[in-house]
Amino acid sequence: MSPHVPQGPAVGLSQADFERVRSMIHRHAGIALGPSKKTMVHSRLSRRLRVLGRSDFAGYLDELERRGSEQPEWQEFVNALTTNLTAFFREAHHFPVLAQHLRQRAAHTPMQIWCCAASTGEEPYSIAMTARDAFGSQAMPPVSILATDIDTAVLEQARQGVYPIDAVAKLDPGLLRRHFLRGRGARDGLVRLRPELGAMITFRQLNLLQPRWPLQTRFDAIFCRNVMIYFDKPTQAQLLQRLAQRLKPDGLLFVGHSENFTRARELFELQGKTVYRLARAAR
Repeated sequence: MSPHVPQGPAVGLSQADFERVRSMIHRHAGIALGPSKKTMVHSRLSRRLRVLGRSDFAGYLDELERRGSEQPEWQEFVNALTTNLTAFFREAHHFPVLAQHLRQRAAHTPMQIWCCAASTGEEPYSIAMTARDAFGSQAMPPVSILATDIDTAVLEQARQGVYPIDAVAKLDPGLLRRHFLRGRGARDGLVRLRPELGAMITFRQLNLLQPRWPLQTRFDAIFCRNVMIYFDKPTQAQLLQRLAQRLKPDGLLFVGHSENFTRARELFELQGKTVYRLARAAR
């Protein structure tokens, strides 16, 4: 830890303050923290309190609520409590489906894809690599990718496009040669995505619960994977309704392996393993 960060001890997180945190993060970001997450919340918010030189959870929460959700510290609060688990080509069965979908739609150019939970960038870059390889050329494919996340800290990492070499150790060697540059000297042990991949992606902060999304288009494909598992059932239903409105009639929605739409059959129909199309009635 940086010597510039105050090291004052954080008092224990009371049950009452934990319940306040659960209510606040649900209200602001839709995240449903279970009752077993108290230790996790204590650990993550303790780090934030040390940065601020504070030791009182109750006072910190009081100040957040008093100043309102527009103050910058609310973003730090959300960043601290957001879980970011990702990897290149995670849930790999999705990417051949995406490649086929893009090739079939090549006449409908330009094509637009939305990655709803970009995290540190591995998912949108995997989408970009898939798009480039789908057209069998190093020329820029007719695909643009919007990559959003509620967490501003991980988005900044994603924009850099730089990763430890261990993060790509299991990728195909041919893919590595086509899409990554290996660091040298001071950058030894790191890899960087080729700049033409970054040129395909627009990174933007977006809270999926905000009343209006600043989106003017319907997408050929939407990746909303392992996002809804953090939301309660009513929030999931609301999000699915809004995603349906942003998907083209013949577009594809990709979700995580533990997510299902048994309560949204009027909106989506299964197309493949955790891949959905709009139901006919919703097109």
